[in-house]
Amino acid sequence: MAHFLFEQLKFVRSQTLKLMEGVTEEAANRVPDGFRNTIRWQLGHIYVVLERFAFQYIGLPLNRPEGFKEMFEFGSSPLNWAEEAVVPSLEELKQLLSEQLGRIEEALESRLQEKVAQPYTTSSGITLSSPEEFLSMNLYHEGMHLSVIKVYKSLLARG
Repeated sequence: MAHFLFEQLKFVRSQTLKLMEGVTEEAANRVPDGFRNTIRWQLGHIYVVLERFAFQYIGLPLNRPEGFKEMFEFGSSPLNWAEEAVVPSLEELKQLLSEQLGRIEEALESRLQEKVAQPYTTSSGITLSSPEEFLSMNLYHEGMHLSVIKVYKSLLARG
């Protein structure tokens, strides 16, 4: 039986993918007034953070396309992307986001309780020390960025 956490991750990810519907490449590149990121950045950020949370701290290899760390990690912004940066298309991001959870479940389903060598403290002060804790925290993280995408879509639709 699948662990409930994987079911929750799948639900949240399905909502993220659903939000991508109707977003054009042009809209995905626009920074709404008063903000510093785009819908494309939000999607890439969701991907790189979960990739890091799921694999890095337990010592497994990350599936992170070249340039993703620089473009999408915490503190980055499309306003600061290098001119030569290879920006992923929405289709590429959709594919990466769609395939990510299967890889994570396969790699971690029997390792959820394992302690990581070096616990990680989030920017909000929560210390994570097992894959289960990292994946649980991701539910909050992705949900937060899902809400930002909703706001961006609304603002961009107004013009």
